[in-house]
Amino acid sequence: MTKLEKLIEELCPNGVEYVKFSDVCEYVRGITYNKSQEIQNNENQGWQVLRANNITLSSNTLNFDDVKRISKDVKIKQTQFLYKNDILICAGSGSKEHIGKVAFIQEDMNYTFGGFMAVIRCKPMLNSRFLFHRITSNDFKLYLEKSLNSTTINNLNASVIANFQIPLPPLEVQAEIVRILDNFTELTAELTAELTARKKQYEYYRDELLHLDGEHITIQELFDTRNGFTPSKDNPEFWENGDLPWFKLDDINNKGRVLSDSYLHITPKALKKSGLFPENSIIISTSATIGEYALITVPFLCNQRFTCMTVKLIYKEKVDIKYLMHYCPMLSKYCKEHLNQGNFTSVDMKQFMKFEFVIPPLDEQKQIVEILDRFDKLCNDISEGLPAEIEARQKQYEYYRDKLLTFKELTV
Repeated sequence: MTKLEKLIEELCPNGVEYVKFSDVCEYVRGITYNKSQEIQNNENQGWQVLRANNITLSSNTLNFDDVKRISKDVKIKQTQFLYKNDILICAGSGSKEHIGKVAFIQEDMNYTFGGFMAVIRCKPMLNSRFLFHRITSNDFKLYLEKSLNSTTINNLNASVIANFQIPLPPLEVQAEIVRILDNFTELTAELTAELTARKKQYEYYRDELLHLDGEHITIQELFDTRNGFTPSKDNPEFWENGDLPWFKLDDINNKGRVLSDSYLHITPKALKKSGLFPENSIIISTSATIGEYALITVPFLCNQRFTCMTVKLIYKEKVDIKYLMHYCPMLSKYCKEHLNQGNFTSVDMKQFMKFEFVIPPLDEQKQIVEILDRFDKLCNDISEGLPAEIEARQKQYEYYRDKLLTFKELTV
């Protein structure tokens, strides 16, 4: 019998009481301020404000990217600073998937939080880390989906969260469950930290290797480029029983990969005179999801938001397409830095065509590809390497979290 089983048998053999969130937690919404109260380009003045973008959804941890600073003229209550054992939660967003994402506060912090955020503080009978594991569970996600589907605004206010049910075993039981689950999250955090270090290492070697001596060639010189298109969805002859792959924006991710094999297909009747894009072409999104890219290894078609880059015939024997793919993270960043702002943001294509590749001899390209591919697989491959191990540990954590946080309910 495990220590947890012994504690449950000793302290709550007949079940566990379930209580409402509002009975055991305090819910504090963040500060409001206007644009004119923001401080620009000064890291030493004002209040630091955490917002939804400062919680990393995949790991439920804080990040400090793009922290806002506001004037100290903005009035902040003491309850609107962050303290040890607080749970910071996204309470308002244009996207429902971000509502409810949380981060645990490990120590008192000289930070406040914005009006679309909230802090959860537990009363003495509830271990805040125990609650943290509870509100990262599927039960909480399902509760939010049901509750927010009944409203027209994505706003997790106090009345919405008030009725969420929380099991309340004795504190000794809560502490043992926290110990078990934290072992899983600590291992995942260690693997994630290692992955971050490997990515930095990859970026360092990539930048070094891709800027060795060689011929500088622009996109305009190296590639034939054209945009994709979307055949009419109203014409069944274009779509039914099609076997030609057609990629839309959410089929591609920013790690250079097609996300699945469930992309759409079209029929030959949907083709324009320009025909299919050739195999071994790179597509990159130049509007909407700007900068996302992939290498497509079969003849294909794609959405009009993509620009397709096919190596010109005169360079076919001089370049390795996999070598060019390793430039794509830098090209992606370049695209985001060279935009046309208007009703619909898009890449400045005149600047896009000026992006340069350094092309060494072919045998050197292949050596560089061999080195960088090993880093890429370690950092990005979801079937092996660190991402696969992190995903496996995360699934293991989720299994035990849902199992350990499910109790027989105490009947009176």
